[in-house]
Amino acid sequence: MVRKPNRRDILKAGSAAAALLALPRRAPAVIAADRPQAQWGIASGDVTNDGSVVWSRTDRPSKMLVDWSEDPTFKSRVRRAGFAHALPETDFCAQQVLTGLPAGREVHYRVTFENLITQARSEPQIGSIRTPSRAPDKAVRFAWSGDVGGQGYGINPQIGGMKIFEAMRAKKPDFFCHCGDMIYADSVFREVKGAQGKRWHNLMTPAKAKVAEDQHEFWGNFRYNLLDDNLRRFNAEVPLVVQWDDHETKNNWWPGRVLNEDTRYTVKSCDLLAARGKKAFFDYNPIAVSDGHQGRIYRKISYGPLLDIFVLDARSFRAPNNENQQTRLGPETAFFGGQQLKWLAQGLLRSQATWKIVLCDQPISLLIASGRYTFEGIANGSGAPKGRELEIAWLLKSMKARNTSNVVWLTADVHYAAAHHYHPDRAEQFKDFDPFWEFVSGPLNAATFGPNRLDRTFGPQVDWHSIPDGMPFGASPLHGLQFFGLVDIDPGSQRLTVTQHDIAGRQLYSKTIDPRG
Repeated sequence: MVRKPNRRDILKAGSAAAALLALPRRAPAVIAADRPQAQWGIASGDVTNDGSVVWSRTDRPSKMLVDWSEDPTFKSRVRRAGFAHALPETDFCAQQVLTGLPAGREVHYRVTFENLITQARSEPQIGSIRTPSRAPDKAVRFAWSGDVGGQGYGINPQIGGMKIFEAMRAKKPDFFCHCGDMIYADSVFREVKGAQGKRWHNLMTPAKAKVAEDQHEFWGNFRYNLLDDNLRRFNAEVPLVVQWDDHETKNNWWPGRVLNEDTRYTVKSCDLLAARGKKAFFDYNPIAVSDGHQGRIYRKISYGPLLDIFVLDARSFRAPNNENQQTRLGPETAFFGGQQLKWLAQGLLRSQATWKIVLCDQPISLLIASGRYTFEGIANGSGAPKGRELEIAWLLKSMKARNTSNVVWLTADVHYAAAHHYHPDRAEQFKDFDPFWEFVSGPLNAATFGPNRLDRTFGPQVDWHSIPDGMPFGASPLHGLQFFGLVDIDPGSQRLTVTQHDIAGRQLYSKTIDPRG
């Protein structure tokens, strides 16, 4: 925050203004009081072997200047990537695309904001990116998880903030997949929250004193998380791949939902809330434009010959939550929607990567209810594919028919970690698919739940889950039951290994999968 000038400041400013008349045009850059502030950090995202997106935020109308170099000191081979404007329309956030990056190298980028009126510049911020190799000769490691700020648990300064981001940073992943619920726009914080006999102390801001309804409140939820030192440090070193779920808007929302029953909201239209939430999501994240579709969340990110990532959007096109028992595909069974589903099937078929990761908002087989007789998730508890399961059945059948192999699903949402193996021999009726794995992780900073009941439609089996016997329902993060997953791909054997870790980074589970075909 810029302090209010006193009499001495005004006298100094008058003297400086007179002196500036005799200086070159760029001289105002020395006026410290005009320097843009950038305490929200920097981030990169959607990295490929020759490009990335860089993000940052300032506090006034500015030009964001981005340089990059393979030299971490920026003393040689520095290249200017260009600039982007940070304006009130984006809450002074800006993104800049980097192109022409060297493949298989560590690249350092530097962000500086320049005041559009005085040309005064902010202190530079430096981050790093590891680009994938064009040949399958380097190991790949990435992390995934989800759910930050749920159930009233925000940044707790008394325990060092959101420490799980520091635990993930220590693992040195090439990038991090955030599987949604990046914020809880519908979660209201109290300064002190009690749970299971323990007191949780929240850092407070006005944005977390009520549910988010207007654009500034949605922006404020993203700014809140960036108050955490661990997260800012993590973002500067680990590129992001992000998707949204429901809490970026409102719990269990769908297009067309009206919040007549929730008295906390004066804005009743989820479509209006989602539009504001989506704008904040794009303003505050480094997201690449996919196939020319500005504002589209589902996209493919190619991370070299070993890995393609398919990022899904299970919110924007879904039908209202219902009994989920339909026997034919139609408008009421939509989860991904026909266009996205065909895009995914075609993308998996065309992929030349050894491994195809499907980044999904929610697990396939876990029962997630939204009422006594309605379902929020895909599964519905019946033996044959029905309702939203029909989309999954169509996709799995298509993948088998086209011999699409080495597909692994990663997800979050349910606030515990698990490993599920699917096999047609265990399925009750639908058997026209190849075996595959799904791994669940999270939460990062929220209450812990689970384990959920399993739907048997696609023959799942729980290989492992993270919930200990006797865990209280909705356990506070103070219990330490916060989780993230790591994926390692070995360049020699091309085997993929998934490990699950707790808030301290301790490994809890491991599974290695051999490539097929």
